[in-house]
Amino acid sequence: MKPTVLLYDIDGTLLTTGGAGRRALRRAFQALHGRADACEFPLDGMTDRRIARLGLEAVGLAATDERVDAVLAAYVAHLEQEVAAAGEDAYRVLPGMREAVAASCARPRTAVGLGTGNVREGARVKLGRVGLYSPFRFGGFGCDHEDRPTLIRMGAERGAALLGEPLEACRVVIIGDTPKDVAAARALGAECLAVATGSYGEEALRQAGATFTFSGMDALGALDALLGA
Repeated sequence: MKPTVLLYDIDGTLLTTGGAGRRALRRAFQALHGRADACEFPLDGMTDRRIARLGLEAVGLAATDERVDAVLAAYVAHLEQEVAAAGEDAYRVLPGMREAVAASCARPRTAVGLGTGNVREGARVKLGRVGLYSPFRFGGFGCDHEDRPTLIRMGAERGAALLGEPLEACRVVIIGDTPKDVAAARALGAECLAVATGSYGEEALRQAGATFTFSGMDALGALDALLGA
């Protein structure tokens, strides 16, 4: 069995937060800069550092690393509160994902990690609410790099290192819900299993170049495609 690295996106892929992240961003910008409207643009597939940088620019501030770091620290603090307060009807794991993560972890010679634009602490907060943080031993995160393809490569390299293999010897699969996930996978030369559980439909994900597209992880054949069955 070929050594395999699986990298899961979070928002729109593993779970939906009912807008907790955007609410936390609004509160962070309001607290720091008196502007809750800094990030009123589509966030799908973007990294947290990129979002913070664009938000600062949107309100006419120089997006220095210090300001970006301050926004993200405030964001995580507010995210803790927003995630804790979210109702169970809005904050939930998406269909088939718990089963997929469990099957991934049980697969021999497989490293299961995160490939997400969330900063590591944001990922911990979001996944901790639904008991899904501990299965992921590593990842590529939004605090690693602002550029999604770069952080995805970093995550894949960490997974390969855990397996004791060079990255080139591994099958790498990115599991995501946006064309940006697909583009990052393609830049790496990896497979992309795209699920239409976020803002994009199957056709848009297929046209972006996903290796596999499904309505969700509970769709017929999705788990087999993920595991290479």
